[in-house]
Amino acid sequence: MKHAEQVAQARKLFRYLDEKSTSLSENIYRNSVSDYICEDQAKLEQELFFRRYPLLVGLSDEIRQPGDYLTDDFSGLPLLVTRDADGQVKAFMNVCRHRGSRLVVGRGSGKSKFSCPYHAWCYGLDGALSSIPFDSAFEDVDRATHGLRALPVVEKYGMVWVLPTPESPLNIDEHLAGMAQDLDAFDFSTYSHFETRTLQANMNWKLVVDTFLETYHLNVLHKRTIAPILHSNLATFDAMGDNLRMIAARKTISSLREAPEAEWDLVKHSAMVYVLFPNTVVVQQGDHLETWRVYPDGRPNKSKMHVSLYTPEPAVTEKAKAYWNKNMDLLMATVLEEDFPLAQNAQKDFSSGAQEAITFGRNEPALAHFHTRIRAALARAGQEQLDAMETGVIGL
Repeated sequence: MKHAEQVAQARKLFRYLDEKSTSLSENIYRNSVSDYICEDQAKLEQELFFRRYPLLVGLSDEIRQPGDYLTDDFSGLPLLVTRDADGQVKAFMNVCRHRGSRLVVGRGSGKSKFSCPYHAWCYGLDGALSSIPFDSAFEDVDRATHGLRALPVVEKYGMVWVLPTPESPLNIDEHLAGMAQDLDAFDFSTYSHFETRTLQANMNWKLVVDTFLETYHLNVLHKRTIAPILHSNLATFDAMGDNLRMIAARKTISSLREAPEAEWDLVKHSAMVYVLFPNTVVVQQGDHLETWRVYPDGRPNKSKMHVSLYTPEPAVTEKAKAYWNKNMDLLMATVLEEDFPLAQNAQKDFSSGAQEAITFGRNEPALAHFHTRIRAALARAGQEQLDAMETGVIGL
């Protein structure tokens, strides 16, 4: 975030502190419980949000050198992302064109080619089919058309996005809708990947995102973990197209009042929460970065996620590793012991008939924005699907 914007946001937070208030929407928002339990909606969300939208797969550091790679199948498609010999990021379907085997799993480095573990068909870092063992048996195979299936990919602001639909346009700045200035100023290209954990939860993927989008609950649910660190029921909110930014204030923020505005560093005295629509929560936590990439897991009441922690510099000493492990442990304790048990019970009880909708207060504008944008996107997709059916075209 640029310094001028940091000053503007800090002024907002000081005003809220002085007025004992927070960012407010015009009205309360009632969100139907069907949003979290409807099977038909879940199927439409899978096809729309996890096929037609750019999905963050990681920061540049995770594939910093040529031959580095990572794989990901959380979207429902097997993705392979790598950096080629020219330093360009490439994305493909992680599927051999011979018999459909996956080429690699997990992540790694030092690759000059990808060799299928089934019959050793080999592909270059550019995805081209480079060799076929006993190739005389495959004389009719046109190597030019049997490379790995490429996917749209872009690397920008130290982040890597993939669109899981081949040959589709990918304009990341248009998608970010103004958030690019903040991301550019953070210079995430300099951050180092510390750890990624894979979690599963018995709740809808949107309910996972919801847990990040208000500070109203901090003094109650998190009184022993992060409430001593952050002000409760105090945050700024800004919509950025489908995306959003919410800034929570650390208890240390008052120290900025004693310094000239030219020296204000809001990053150190806040938790900046960004939602990269539809499914990624990015939290700039002063001295480190967290990303939560959240996906549905087959049913409306199941989700899975990659939780990653990135540091301003590589953790090479035992002291540094211990420090960042402590941060990761606090993060996991807050979520796994406090947020998720409560939210999973709520998910279970959405089917009880106790209520038709849940309520987001005026002091929870980020929640209202997120679900308004989800609903609008689904409505557009539903209409497109109806129009396609009328014209005999299948799909979205």
